[in-house]
Amino acid sequence: VRSINASITVKKTATSKPGAGGRALTDKGNAVIGVLDIFGFESFKVNSFEQLCINYCNEALQQQFNLFVLKNEQDEYEREGIKWSFISFPDNQDVLDLIWKKGFGILNILDDQCRAPGTTDKTFANDIYQKLTGKPRFEANFRQVGARQFGVFHYAGLVEYDTDGFVEKNRDELPREATELLLS
Repeated sequence: VRSINASITVKKTATSKPGAGGRALTDKGNAVIGVLDIFGFESFKVNSFEQLCINYCNEALQQQFNLFVLKNEQDEYEREGIKWSFISFPDNQDVLDLIWKKGFGILNILDDQCRAPGTTDKTFANDIYQKLTGKPRFEANFRQVGARQFGVFHYAGLVEYDTDGFVEKNRDELPREATELLLS
């Protein structure tokens, strides 16, 4: 980044206008490029419902980035006849489906569990093992099943999730008093 910033330094003159040429100018007249890491992927020693939700969002952001930056640019290069080297990038739609797809996604299975009476984190875990074992990006080995955990192979790598608290966190019910107040 420093090397690029040094190469695009612009000296201000009496006739220069801020932002000329589409470059961002600092107070000293230097153009700069900043780097923003929007992919806040999370993998901790213990990962729960919150990390699955955050990582799902990051998978969706990664897919948008791949589509709108990489794929669309490559398509435009082809249309314009620009010589370039193809850049392969992974398609993570299968991970998004594993987490959210209606009927068999982890979060949809969790929603179904939360609507049924008497469900627990254990019944949720058993349901995902039954429905998702064998899916390419899902992992539930003997150790994980014994600990009520599962793994998802995200674009950034394998993350192991602990199902403890999933059902309660997904229900996230309002206290009865708050519901009554809103209904009144």
